[in-house]
Amino acid sequence: MPNTYSQIYIQIVFAVKGRESQIKNSWEDELYKYITGIVKQKNQKMLAINGMPDHIHFLIGMKPTCCLSDLIREIKKASCVFIREQKLTPFKFEWQEGFGAFSYSHSALDKVVKYIMNQKEHHTKITFKQEYEGFLKHFNIEFKSEYLFDWYD
Repeated sequence: MPNTYSQIYIQIVFAVKGRESQIKNSWEDELYKYITGIVKQKNQKMLAINGMPDHIHFLIGMKPTCCLSDLIREIKKASCVFIREQKLTPFKFEWQEGFGAFSYSHSALDKVVKYIMNQKEHHTKITFKQEYEGFLKHFNIEFKSEYLFDWYD
């Protein structure tokens, strides 16, 4: 009996609402483990996750039956509830609307994983805005700056 075979790798990037630096080192691992659990619960494979106080990156192996927008919506919603219920921050935590999704070949995975895991050092040299616009340009994605994340320089 025929089956479906695929190889889909997506890096997802999204930011804290208002680009506020709310994700603290003291609890970011808890957040990443929680998000990884959601990805696994949805039968997808987490390959790497890391970020900065104002945004996160993660790379997943995605099955063709998955709707990426639904997965991201669930991750954002559930992780906000988790952060609030665990009282990880005294501030109202929300993710900003929208996200970036960038696909990669299997041969690029090691490089992408290293890139994600090296976020803290990477951002000593480049801002999130420069990074995000760089992704959009590299992947030839047309965009208007006014429709990207709220940037606060």
